[in-house]
Amino acid sequence: MIPARFAPILFGLILSGLMSCIVSGIATLRAVGAVDGVIGAWMLAWATSWAVAFPVVLVVAPVTRQLVAALTRPD
Repeated sequence: MIPARFAPILFGLILSGLMSCIVSGIATLRAVGAVDGVIGAWMLAWATSWAVAFPVVLVVAPVTRQLVAALTRPD
């Protein structure tokens, strides 16, 4: 098991992986259509976008948490 202190990084890794997979898949299908080789193009787009998305999520997540805390009140 991974130690709990790495939870924010693991969360960012999983979130950025899933989101970049979905978004790059949609964008690739819209750009090239359902043609031969679309899966390969999608995987290349996903790898590229994940490489950008993961560090961005790590930087933006704390700011987002602070913004959400400022915009909400306790129950």
